[in-house]
Amino acid sequence: MSMVVSSFKWSCCLQLVLFSLITNDGITKTPAYETALLHPVHISTVEVLHNPTDKSLEITCKIFWDDFEKILTKKNNNNRVDLTSEKQLEENKKLVAAYVGSHLGITIDNKSQSLVFIGFEKEDVVVYSYFEVTNIPTVQTVFITNKLMQDMFNDQTNIVHVIVKGQRKSTKLEYPNSTVKMDF
Repeated sequence: MSMVVSSFKWSCCLQLVLFSLITNDGITKTPAYETALLHPVHISTVEVLHNPTDKSLEITCKIFWDDFEKILTKKNNNNRVDLTSEKQLEENKKLVAAYVGSHLGITIDNKSQSLVFIGFEKEDVVVYSYFEVTNIPTVQTVFITNKLMQDMFNDQTNIVHVIVKGQRKSTKLEYPNSTVKMDF
């Protein structure tokens, strides 16, 4: 019985220490440790959907908002970026479009495509950004370069999903790998 009580006490102590670290109760935290507590993995997801009716690609990028704000701040001459700010909405649109546009490349059937920024939104702990590529009647081969967040984390994992003719292909790109080719 005393072993159970002792285990319970250690468990309570450990929970208290972790709570103290999370709430910063008198303990100094490093930014890396804070990030690790929020989400210990660095991951993004890109989904590319071919819409044959509209002859377009619909692209959705999903990135943890806190990490995304940090990299955008860094790229913005260390001027604080707050993706939830209505006052900064137009500037944030430009920053999101520029960052994703310079870190995500799509080539369809050996022709490099230009991503058209549609918008972004924050939902819970992630930011979704939306892009489109028009005038894509058919797709045989998709070549993607995805370097999202790799300039921030050397343990970044980028998941890529491509859906063409109802067929879904997925892959995982772990830093430093950033390219994938898919045939349909």
